[in-house]
Amino acid sequence: MQIRYTLLLFLFSIALLQSQQPDTFGKVTPEEIAMTTYPKDPTANAVVLYERGDNYFEVINRSIKVVKEYHVKIKILNEKGYDQADISIPLRRTEKSSEKLEELKAITHNGLSQTRLQSSHIYTKDVHEFKSECSFTFPKLKKGSILEYRYKLISPFIYNFKGWDFQSDIPKIYSEFNAKIPGNYLYNRALTGNLKLDTNDSKVKKNCFHIDGYSSADCEIVKYAMKDIPAFKIAEEYMLASSNYISRIDFELSEYRGLDGTTDKYTKSWEDVDKEFRSDKNIGRQLTKKGFFENHVPESLLTEENELVRAKNIFAFVQDHFTWNEKFGIYGKSRVKEAFEEGKGNVSEINMSLINLLNAAGLKTNLMLLSTREIGLPKKTHPVMSDFNYCIGKLDVNGKTYLLDATDKYVAFGMLPYRALNYYGRVMDFKNESYWYDIEPEKNNLHQVRMHLQFNLENNNASGMLDITNLGYNAINVREEINSQSDEDYLAHFEENIEGDFSILSYQRKKELQEDTKTIERFEFEIQNALNGDMVYLNPFLIRFFKENPFTLEKRTYPVDFGYPRKYKFFMIVDVPEGYVVHELPKPQVIQMGDEIVEMKFQSKGTEKNVLITFELALNDTHIPAENYDGLKEVFKYVTDVQNNSLLIFKKI
Repeated sequence: MQIRYTLLLFLFSIALLQSQQPDTFGKVTPEEIAMTTYPKDPTANAVVLYERGDNYFEVINRSIKVVKEYHVKIKILNEKGYDQADISIPLRRTEKSSEKLEELKAITHNGLSQTRLQSSHIYTKDVHEFKSECSFTFPKLKKGSILEYRYKLISPFIYNFKGWDFQSDIPKIYSEFNAKIPGNYLYNRALTGNLKLDTNDSKVKKNCFHIDGYSSADCEIVKYAMKDIPAFKIAEEYMLASSNYISRIDFELSEYRGLDGTTDKYTKSWEDVDKEFRSDKNIGRQLTKKGFFENHVPESLLTEENELVRAKNIFAFVQDHFTWNEKFGIYGKSRVKEAFEEGKGNVSEINMSLINLLNAAGLKTNLMLLSTREIGLPKKTHPVMSDFNYCIGKLDVNGKTYLLDATDKYVAFGMLPYRALNYYGRVMDFKNESYWYDIEPEKNNLHQVRMHLQFNLENNNASGMLDITNLGYNAINVREEINSQSDEDYLAHFEENIEGDFSILSYQRKKELQEDTKTIERFEFEIQNALNGDMVYLNPFLIRFFKENPFTLEKRTYPVDFGYPRKYKFFMIVDVPEGYVVHELPKPQVIQMGDEIVEMKFQSKGTEKNVLITFELALNDTHIPAENYDGLKEVFKYVTDVQNNSLLIFKKI
């Protein structure tokens, strides 16, 4: 009865929080103070009690601004929620304008005691050319604290009417967004995510916006709210940008109707975008530098008879000539001539240099715009240029298409870096018209282990040979890892990842068999004290592809995305030690999800002389919908169990 009463009290408290929404800064309720856990998510380290945003237009100093007012209260439930006390507020800027922060106030509530943030503890720093950041940390933080802050942000960027994220990394009891939009500003709006609005109100207010000397405009008053919002937990790998799935509402300015009768359209057609890009000094004009490149590269580079070989040679030349400065630069200043002379540049400069050279060599290559995996998928309904942050080259030669990116020293011709594997992009064909094109990742990506193990009765050790073959993206990752450190460090790290008294006796890379998309390594190794007593227990998986299940969430509301298909193969021959027999073999297992989307096979066979262990895991589909998550998690449960708990047992005769 006591447990039931406590639960009812919690639910009643939450109902009060939702029904009697506080809007006065600096006040907390007894229910908020008493709260020690959040019943709808007992694992939560913190919870948003109340959140509200108000966006509206205002004339300030004879200039139209967008004003955002923000107010939030966060309950800290335990020490793991302390990271919620570190606040950063991004501020956009250009060469001519910038956003300003006003009326920033913050309070730490500990029971009825209040500690206010001092202005001397508020810091502003430059992040990059177009962004600064205001940050602070709440004082007197402890378990049970309520963190409350508010601010007003004034922005000159009326085309960037900021939307609202209902979801975050912690749950929210209540989140509300209000907007007052003059009727002469028309915005496209879209609700993303799988949560539904609890409040979706809209009404018109007459003559609410006025500029001296012009007629007044009516306003649309909107209110969107959600209750009991679950946290969007990014606790696992293998996903696209959270912005693809997090519940939020976005606004995009489509048209402005001036009070003087003028009209400006912001949502344009792709035909309009094509024309702008063709003449843009940072994009279109930078793709007309064929003459410069013809005069600055060896003539033989452009005259190779075989077209595909010519393309590969040019790609290798650009890849070797440039060093990427880690910047994308698609909308910043791009200068391919200066970048070529310096030997370094951003993504746009390097890949537009590549496009110029390929076209100079008579190889048809167009610019392709895309978005990286961590940014989100571009909208296909209409052009939203801010969706794109990356560019590559699309080459057509001998009836085949190759997508090229020369920024990464280890990525092979016709492959893209992992960051760019984001489903599709927009090809800017300036002679015709732009179009969407799908990104198909390399399909043959293999991590294969072959091993032969023998026991030595004289010293009770085991020794053997180990061959590791990597193909596709696996090979790229290995090449990068090898080249980023000395062989000594590489091998030391390799030994650390293998359990037991394992040591490498010799190591070689089979360079004559290696390609850009293939690596072969051979190890000679020894295991100390492997043969002791009448019974020998051996887990054959000295090398494990997955030591832990990467999928552990009780529920995942967004899909799994591997980026590219993956295969893992393990083959091991173990010679039966002299004077011993095979006492027990690991049990074979076969498990499959869907129509061969994911499949695992594990086999063991023994004879008087040796034992053969084989293991195969195939991730044939890069995209696993959220509704198939439980099945995927179950497959990987078997995968990790097989690798961690398989035992091969020999018994002394």
